[in-house]
Amino acid sequence: MNLASEQALQQRLKEGKLVETLEQMSPQYLEGIKRILTVSADTELISAPAYYYAAQHAPSLNAFVSAMSIIQDELGHAHIAYRILEDLGVDKEELIYGRKPEEFKYPYAFDVPLDSWVELVVANAMYDRAGFVLLGDVFKHGKFGPWRRALAKVDKEENFHLRHGEMWMRKINEQTGGHDLLQKAVDWMFPLTVEWFGLPDDLKRHTVQLDYGFKGSSNDQLRQIWMSTAVPFLQELQLDIPAHYDEQQGKYILDFPFPCRFNSDEKRWYFEEGEISWQDVLERWKGRGPKNLEFVDAIQRGKKELNSMLAA
Repeated sequence: MNLASEQALQQRLKEGKLVETLEQMSPQYLEGIKRILTVSADTELISAPAYYYAAQHAPSLNAFVSAMSIIQDELGHAHIAYRILEDLGVDKEELIYGRKPEEFKYPYAFDVPLDSWVELVVANAMYDRAGFVLLGDVFKHGKFGPWRRALAKVDKEENFHLRHGEMWMRKINEQTGGHDLLQKAVDWMFPLTVEWFGLPDDLKRHTVQLDYGFKGSSNDQLRQIWMSTAVPFLQELQLDIPAHYDEQQGKYILDFPFPCRFNSDEKRWYFEEGEISWQDVLERWKGRGPKNLEFVDAIQRGKKELNSMLAA
């Protein structure tokens, strides 16, 4: 495999050209794009068992079918990213079936179980909105050609997912007791999605994603883009959210200590304890959450059973 020099890669990016092949990548670029594609693929993949876990509480057959359609989309999105990784020399089978559960790289939020239909549709409105923001940014600004073109389909489907969540949240909000159920879900899921976008810019140690054009916006910028649609929508439903828009600063401000301690078993944030360090958050992420083993097993189980049958 003949990779390009860093100088040749930088010249290509400076000329505004997309990176298309391995021969146009430097070694550092290759490692970086494999890393971000793995996070994207893993996130889409694990969303499937996470959403299925809650979809079984669907209030009707039609609602269940809608949820299955979203899950099918998510698996398709995962396949796109894994397939591109395969073109970059990664063993796709090993990546999906050979890693330990704690080695998967996806937002901590998917390790916290969605225990009801209400929590599922709030996840569509919150988590899929985050996915739409993140992948939409790559689709608009990314400099890696194969992924950017593939996201034309993904971008439209993620938009459908978040609209599905919004539609159901409006519907539930009008039902007796529905507003309180939504509030309870938003109380823990809103801060968890704010956290989704990663370390704040002033603590970000590596800028390779921006330097190489893997994406066009920083973590804090993406967080602001997400809040610019999430906050007005939640306010429309008259839900209490710990964030507001500051006219003077021209941005959304969080009304809770960020970051702070989260109890995944109780689905509770300890705002009253104040801010914690990002090192504490990184340790929680690294340790994974309560459903990590179960959800990865749901993905890998069939392959393991098949291998056992073939070996018998």
